[in-house]
Amino acid sequence: MNATALGQPLDRRDGRQKVTGTARFAAEWPVEKIAHAVLVPATVARGRLRGLDTAAAERAPGVLAVLTHRNAPPMKATKLFEPGSDEPGSAATSVEILHTEEIAWDGQPIAVVVAETFEQARHAAELVRASYEAQPHRVSLEAEKERAFVPDNVIGEPPEIRIGDAEGALAQAAVKIDARYTTPRENHNPIEPHATIAQWDGDRLTVYDSSQFIFGVRKMLAQKFSLPEENVRVLSPFVGGAFGCKGLAWPHVALCVAAAKAVQRPVKLSLPRQHYYRTVGGRTPTDQRVALGAGRDGQLTALIHTGVTATSTSNMFTEQFTFPARHLYAAPNLMVGQKVARLDIVPPTFMRAPGETPGTFALESALDELSFALGLDPIELRLRNISNKDPTAGTPYSIRHAREMFALGVEKFGWARRNPEPRSMRDGRWLLGQGMACAYYPVYQSPTHARVRIHADGTALGMSGAHEMGMGTATAQTQNLADALELPVEKVRFEIGDTRLPFAAVAGGSSQTVSIGAAVLAACAELKKKLAALGGQPGESFTAVLQRAGQQSLEADGQSDPGDVAKRFSLGSYGADFCEVRVDEQFGTVRVARFVACYDAGKILNAKTASSQFRGGIVMGLGMALMEETLLDERPGRIMNPNLAEYHLPVHADVPDIEVHFLDKPDPHTPMGAHGVGEIGITGVAAAVANAVFHATGRRIRDLPITSDKLLG
Repeated sequence: MNATALGQPLDRRDGRQKVTGTARFAAEWPVEKIAHAVLVPATVARGRLRGLDTAAAERAPGVLAVLTHRNAPPMKATKLFEPGSDEPGSAATSVEILHTEEIAWDGQPIAVVVAETFEQARHAAELVRASYEAQPHRVSLEAEKERAFVPDNVIGEPPEIRIGDAEGALAQAAVKIDARYTTPRENHNPIEPHATIAQWDGDRLTVYDSSQFIFGVRKMLAQKFSLPEENVRVLSPFVGGAFGCKGLAWPHVALCVAAAKAVQRPVKLSLPRQHYYRTVGGRTPTDQRVALGAGRDGQLTALIHTGVTATSTSNMFTEQFTFPARHLYAAPNLMVGQKVARLDIVPPTFMRAPGETPGTFALESALDELSFALGLDPIELRLRNISNKDPTAGTPYSIRHAREMFALGVEKFGWARRNPEPRSMRDGRWLLGQGMACAYYPVYQSPTHARVRIHADGTALGMSGAHEMGMGTATAQTQNLADALELPVEKVRFEIGDTRLPFAAVAGGSSQTVSIGAAVLAACAELKKKLAALGGQPGESFTAVLQRAGQQSLEADGQSDPGDVAKRFSLGSYGADFCEVRVDEQFGTVRVARFVACYDAGKILNAKTASSQFRGGIVMGLGMALMEETLLDERPGRIMNPNLAEYHLPVHADVPDIEVHFLDKPDPHTPMGAHGVGEIGITGVAAAVANAVFHATGRRIRDLPITSDKLLG
């Protein structure tokens, strides 16, 4: 078979729907007689409800119900999501919302107001009065570091790894770097905030939800409301951005369902932006130590990466910031270790390239520091320390074309023209700097199912309960299915986003495309067996076989089976990020002038959508580097900037020309030779920017974001 569709820069199959507004997102489904719900958040960070006065809210115009811990429908506790668990649940918090008087964080929902309109519900919610027995709260990672503990695991991996004597080797190293790097709290801020519509029909429940894991939502709701899973249908064909925050079932989902049950009508609950910050978790702050020891030749003799992150009192989330150090560079003496501190905060969660993103900032900044201490080109330093096998697992890399990737980046960026001396490049009052960093993200494959149906008219339909968050899921799988069946893409459709379709795993860890693709190929292989059983001959079209057999259609199911490939190989995607900045010497203003990124990420299934994914990650990384920070007033334990006016994100004026290049070399050990590309784009960006800022100014900023006060102070 000659593949013709995979790899082509095809337009998104759903592009016209999105630009014309006909694509339906969670809050846009036309449901008759729908009521609207608004949450009432707690205003203390820790404590207990002493009183809750809902009388004024209940008398307000249009109000149908005010649900509290006193009158909420029964809801069972469900399994908490625990990364690394054999059976991870999808609940985001162990707090039994509306079934307890205990307050675990500022913003925890304490009531739900349901009214005829959103405006009426919002007005009535403001009339609810609560009093509390406030208790001393802990919201500062810095203050709680001494109480931090070693978790049981870090996304299924050991929390600590020691090879040799890293501290001893560091002490004896000819050249050493030992520094602390910090990253702040951050929030995801997708264009589409979280939204849910719930509709009961007897003991059957239909839910439209903005979700990265509709089957997890279905399981959670079935357990919470004592329903058979087949009685719960969850739909989410389009998601307006997610970045990890929609991978869990946050409290508003079950509360929307409970509200619909209470008022005996469909209910819509769409989180306003301020509630979103206080109800849905974001990226945890990190406090990291990276210590590097090396000989005068630049060969690493010691690598230490340790630190602490925050989790909440009602979940257990460990940001895996040590993963890049475990898999990128060779050092005979290595120590990585993570601790977590429990805080009275909204439960933190995955945020695009969780762990690897803040971890790469620290590691790649330290490597840049070492390169200047050695007087060695940053790229040469990295090349001298590239391992020929995974440093901690001892397994060979499935693919790694480091020299070719770096060479491509050097050429495209013009790295050879860079003056290596800090503060050596200037344009008037603007200091110019150029920096680079490596990017890394692991390759995952999850158990996922797909169904393929072929028709006698020469068309085909693929199906999987997968998710579309902007990455082109249906488009890539249409290309995959078209090639597998030797059809033009115009003859193929792919359906996603419905729990009535075959099971799909969470759209996380950049694993969805590879996982669905493997299931589709398995289904096509099964179809070919069925065609042969009908008398089909090699090279004969399925149309001819079906017509001869008198069948209008034929279908088969397939499943993604990761097997033991992750045990036999170190599976990862790699990148080389190059950044040029301009820094105003008088005001400390940083402008990114251009950005070039090169990736070694397996076979690129769609050059257009993949490039878009890479660029999106880079833009998000620029925000992390220069402006993003969720600010917390530690006195009340409350977020101070829960809005897009004060939580700063990159806008068009902040984004330079971004060049994206990729090697496009298939990985023989993964389905279709592909890797995920959704998260590798962000991982090295903040370090590349920070390293460029140092080159421009001679000032090393180890505390993100890089703001003017840190450069001028």
